[in-house]
Amino acid sequence: MNQTELQSISPYQAFQAVAMRVGRVVRVALHERAKKPAYKLWIDFGPELGTKTSSAQIVANYKPEDLQDRLVVCATNLGTRNIAGFTSEVPTMGMDDEKVNVVLLQPAKEVPLGSRIY
Repeated sequence: MNQTELQSISPYQAFQAVAMRVGRVVRVALHERAKKPAYKLWIDFGPELGTKTSSAQIVANYKPEDLQDRLVVCATNLGTRNIAGFTSEVPTMGMDDEKVNVVLLQPAKEVPLGSRIY
């Protein structure tokens, strides 16, 4: 969207434009070619979306075994990016801790895979 198009929609419409969904990490590998320490994640979003990939700079706060089978929140409609030779299809959502390392967003309890955040 260009600046004019962004100004013509409400903040709520802008929020709704980003499809954030819940998925489960089914595979984790160190992203050895990334400039900053990162993991390659394979995330299952259920039958509607299937498994998508994500490169996530979360090494400082998480070990691979901490991530396996963990529910995460991802933006699923922002397109793909090539990150150091790895196709990242969904950004994994998080926020900075006091040391500016990423802490992942996750549901407080078990929810169906592919659930939309609203």
